[in-house]
Amino acid sequence: MAQASLSVLVIEDNHALANQICRFLEGVGWCIDYAANGKEGLTLSEHYQFDVIVLDLNLPDIDGLQICEQIKTYQKRTTPVLMLTARDSYEDKAKGFAKGADDYLTKPFDLRELVLRCEALSRRPELHLDTKLEKGQMVLDTRAHQVTWAGTPIKLTNVSFQILHKLLLSYPYPVTRSDISLLLWGETPPESNALKSHMYNLRKALDAVTDSPKLHTISSVGYQLKDL
Repeated sequence: MAQASLSVLVIEDNHALANQICRFLEGVGWCIDYAANGKEGLTLSEHYQFDVIVLDLNLPDIDGLQICEQIKTYQKRTTPVLMLTARDSYEDKAKGFAKGADDYLTKPFDLRELVLRCEALSRRPELHLDTKLEKGQMVLDTRAHQVTWAGTPIKLTNVSFQILHKLLLSYPYPVTRSDISLLLWGETPPESNALKSHMYNLRKALDAVTDSPKLHTISSVGYQLKDL
């Protein structure tokens, strides 16, 4: 079964193919964002955190290799990039890997294979994650299930801990409400304002020990940690 919480950005100018990919990936329970050109794709990749970016090599405005290089080099992101291309020669693939591509899938392809490759790519960063996640004066220890601010422990519920971990992994970028909801409840979120209540409790816990508000609501987007 596919991972329910995977967040994928699809950058593809072929609308028919893009629609097919997005519908299939949404069908396995993933959160999908879509860009029809390179400029829009770069904007989304800069402002939001994704588990995997599926990138077409041939785009009308910016070459896919340039987009991959910018994501990997200039934006300093570790998001895995899966290249979609009709170019299957060794030279073409070598250029892609040199620009930072993590994997290639040659068109036409089986959508089920796309799912498998995205899942494999999404696990790569986890292999190198320390149990301690440090951002500024905040330290979150996944093994000990503890959080401190400037050495002071922060008392959190299990749900608040999960949300904070998600926000820290994305820091300094925001996390959408839908991504947090998917993390907590999968495809069956409660009909109440449960998420708002959990965010209130997390904000209250952080405000109790930090020198200024750290958890911010981003209108029409979600939530973001700032000034850690």
